[in-house]
Amino acid sequence: MQIIGGFPEVRLRRLRSAPWLREMVAETRLHPADLIWPVFVHEGAENVAVPSLEGVQRFALKNIAQAVKHAQSLGICAVAIFPVVPAEKKSDDAREVLRADNLIHRAIAEIKNAVPDIGIIADVALDPYTSHGHDGLLKNGDVANDETVAMLAQQAIALAKAGADILAPSDMMDGRVGAIRAALDADGFSQRPILSYAAKYASAFYGPFRDAVGSASALGKADKRSYQMNPANAREALREVWLDVAEGADMLMVKPASHYLDVIASLRTHTTLPIFAYQVSGEYAMIKLAAQQGLIDADAAMMEALISIKRAGAQGIFTYAACEIAKKIAKD
Repeated sequence: MQIIGGFPEVRLRRLRSAPWLREMVAETRLHPADLIWPVFVHEGAENVAVPSLEGVQRFALKNIAQAVKHAQSLGICAVAIFPVVPAEKKSDDAREVLRADNLIHRAIAEIKNAVPDIGIIADVALDPYTSHGHDGLLKNGDVANDETVAMLAQQAIALAKAGADILAPSDMMDGRVGAIRAALDADGFSQRPILSYAAKYASAFYGPFRDAVGSASALGKADKRSYQMNPANAREALREVWLDVAEGADMLMVKPASHYLDVIASLRTHTTLPIFAYQVSGEYAMIKLAAQQGLIDADAAMMEALISIKRAGAQGIFTYAACEIAKKIAKD
């Protein structure tokens, strides 16, 4: 495109000269409804802070609904809930995942009873429940894809029956979206959407999350590179997305977010499905830790990070900063 005219006729600074003018011509806006708040729930009697995640707590079951209600009052439309499963309830076969009165099912019921009109996104994965910390069932020392997929389909049905509004498989097994879609449809849940973690990378930025849910010690020195994506690959994300779309995914996730903006932007140009991105625990923690050292302004840096994720093409962002950013948006 040829631009007619030059300096001094063209002065780009004219549209940056006042706050109201910058706001008027802003290309990207962040709204509380764009933010999904990940929350942790545990069996304890009181809330417990997560040391590696400033401002993040493991909520006691009795307090989870109140916390979610507060988030809704800030304009947040949905929460993603993750259970902190006690060690004694973990096993190699993750059998706790299907127990009708397990922690996540009770937490969903608590939220639905108190805040019926907020969306609940339930993680479909076995790692909170396995004694070895992997997202699937082990067979001969490796994660068994097809056996895991069968278990995930059962887990999705159990979560749907408990009241989860969106099922979000985050395990990265091949074929799991199709199996979950078929299972949901066959059991009367054809209207429940699937948010597929289509491009979930084997990232170094998940550490604080694994501390929060208690899977870090179980996983030990093992890794998830045999099923999560290689951070070196971007084109492969398109293959993952096309397969998940063909299998019935309704929405797509890129995880992590800030270090994979190119992937988000690429997927945005190749699909019309809603794209979500997860600002993961390590990304969040780095901003908080830098702010503690006086190196950056936490609110400004967090807002800039989230704006960049949305600018890249994400329609929704999972972030532990959802509530504080929603407050900042309202204040500004």
